[in-house]
Amino acid sequence: MDNGLPSLEEIRRASELVYRTMPPTPQYTWPLLSRRAGAEVWLKHENHSPVGAFKLRGGIIYMDWLAPPSPRRDHGGLCHARQSRPIDRSRSDARRHPRRYHRASRQQRGEEPRHRELGAELIEEGDDFQAATEHALALEREHGWHWVPSYHPLLVTGVATAALEFLSSAPALDTVYVPIGMGSGIGAMIAVRDALGLSTKIVGVISSAAPAFGLSVAAGHVVEHAVTTRIADGVSCRKPTEEALRIVRAGADRILEVTDDEVEDAMRALFADTHNVAEGAGAVGLAALLKDVPRGGSRVGTVVTGGNIDTSVFARVLTGAAERELASGALLAR
Repeated sequence: MDNGLPSLEEIRRASELVYRTMPPTPQYTWPLLSRRAGAEVWLKHENHSPVGAFKLRGGIIYMDWLAPPSPRRDHGGLCHARQSRPIDRSRSDARRHPRRYHRASRQQRGEEPRHRELGAELIEEGDDFQAATEHALALEREHGWHWVPSYHPLLVTGVATAALEFLSSAPALDTVYVPIGMGSGIGAMIAVRDALGLSTKIVGVISSAAPAFGLSVAAGHVVEHAVTTRIADGVSCRKPTEEALRIVRAGADRILEVTDDEVEDAMRALFADTHNVAEGAGAVGLAALLKDVPRGGSRVGTVVTGGNIDTSVFARVLTGAAERELASGALLAR
């Protein structure tokens, strides 16, 4: 891990640990989606993990590092996110008491009491990801808990187990579109691409309403920027880390922005063509793929990073196109 990325051997060892808790997730090519894109499209379905998102993998590796007899685990731990679910510690070797602090969806707050069932405490704080980070750090100082950072080499190693499954099982891909929140997903994909010696181009995808990572890549240093996305919470990065920025600048082909409307269009396309549910951040890569892929002959892929979304929000997204069309027709009638 001299360059900040795990080696192939480290990823394979991490896979053995991950598979004690969860099986590999599938990767499929979907005919209707491929027809829509005008290319052969492969999806990696991290929305099929036991917690409905890719984050479980990195959590398993990090929690194993914290497991007894490590002195790092003496007072409990805390982590944070915008839309996520807790690590299932009952099924892993890490005997932690994970605590999450974030602005939760309605189902996470109470309609679906999974956090409590899995031994976690949920506290809401802040209006965006960065605010939750700052509150988590304050709680670490106050209580002596161990704060799990949003970007860490061990998290990248865990997430790389999914990238290894994807790039090892799918046919050789010309381009992979990877959502960027804090950077563990794209760092993992770069690590596996390089370790396998593949020529696959990796395009990082951000929300145009959360542009900090793209601005930072262009500037060559960390740039902070406000977040205003209404749908892509999981990529609502206000301030990247230096380490993640360095890895993306070195290993990504380019950065592509997608709008909230494009993300919602991709969520509808995914549901229509594959009957899969994606949260906003989970469809960011597909949104980029659908607007960017050159027609004819290419083989491309993306990761559906999560499917945790409020029923009411998803219902709004599914009916959104019709509402926009009605509104547009009304304006034209005037």
